[in-house]
Amino acid sequence: MKSNTEKFGKAPHQPSLWTRADALKVHADDPTTTQPLVSADFPVLSNEVFIWDTMPLRDLDGNITSVDGWSVIFTLTADRHPNDPQYIDENGNYDITRDWNDRHGRAKMYYWFSRTGKDWKLGGRVMAEGVSPTAREWAGTPILLNEQGEVDLYYTAVTPGATIVKVRGRVVTTEHGVSMVGFEKVKPLFEADGKMYQTEAQNPFWGFRDPWPFRDPNDGKLYMLFEGNVAGERGSHKVGEAEIGDVPPGYEDVGNSRFQTACVGIAVARDEDGDDWEMLPPLLTAVGVNDQTERPHFVFQDGKYYLFTISHTFTYADGVTGPDGVYGFVADSLFGPYVPLNGSGLVLGNPSSQPFQTYSHCVMPNGLVTSFIDSVPTDESGTQIRIGGTEAPTVEIKIKGQQTFVVAEYDYGYIPPMLDVTLK
Repeated sequence: MKSNTEKFGKAPHQPSLWTRADALKVHADDPTTTQPLVSADFPVLSNEVFIWDTMPLRDLDGNITSVDGWSVIFTLTADRHPNDPQYIDENGNYDITRDWNDRHGRAKMYYWFSRTGKDWKLGGRVMAEGVSPTAREWAGTPILLNEQGEVDLYYTAVTPGATIVKVRGRVVTTEHGVSMVGFEKVKPLFEADGKMYQTEAQNPFWGFRDPWPFRDPNDGKLYMLFEGNVAGERGSHKVGEAEIGDVPPGYEDVGNSRFQTACVGIAVARDEDGDDWEMLPPLLTAVGVNDQTERPHFVFQDGKYYLFTISHTFTYADGVTGPDGVYGFVADSLFGPYVPLNGSGLVLGNPSSQPFQTYSHCVMPNGLVTSFIDSVPTDESGTQIRIGGTEAPTVEIKIKGQQTFVVAEYDYGYIPPMLDVTLK
């Protein structure tokens, strides 16, 4: 398949840049952009499983959707192993930290349901064992397609490789709960091409995951966001004047920041069913700034495109830093140019006193932001921690033009529907 550049002679758009100058404006602990402290006595959704990335059921316009009054979320999930000898320390105690840190290798897609938008009940695996073509089922997006309850689950099939895939099934409701049926045939959609998006051969630390399909409110076409890295051999990227931006004297040295090459990718569907996709050049690049722009997603508001993505402190490049959390950018049209929200991009970061308390934030169109609890200190020194693997308190932000503000905090895992669909 020819790329857009090969077919048309030039790229259909130029990626916007998250520059080093933008990132220098990131400041932790600004109360307007900081997640409230999570208490160490947080409740746990389940003692049987860890959960992390949370994917609310939604429609292609981004609306969080319940079905026959039942709210539904999908989560990356892994069994807890309190009795497994490999997770028992020398004192005979369960090493939950090691178990938690190993979870990615056994990640599976589970679903939960609720009448209240919280108090989630575990439904179980979405796909039976052996349906997914790879060892790991990584994050994506469940889309409610119609009033018949059909659901397309877009996700990332990982190890071997990393492939954007989808599987179709159906949600079934009763007065007592929700079940998922079908989800038996996984369809590969696309992989990194090495020309626009970095491949594993180019960089063993590459990222290519987190599909987020949507219908553009202006042109009506079906698109998909995803996380990627800019194509090219690891270490070959240039951090030039454009990537550096307008920095003050003394900040021109970029160190080894050429190794940080994150981008927000975009693809367009050639068909209405989302079975045939064409990758386009990235919407946003962070070369020289950060190496991960995970779980990208949009909020469409006031005729603008609000692009959100999550990132870590440890994935920042030399000379710039910021908290784990959600970062955002805004444009007047789908293909930009995008400018960082709040001048820096930081929308909601962890406080410096609890730098790992939450992650994998998802900003919903109603301004509510869900995330999961990673680890919370249990003593003043911060040396003792409590592992989460459960839903964090929901936070509300207000978006005003190019600024955002934290305005409220709600219950753990509060994800209320924006609309309810009655199945026929």
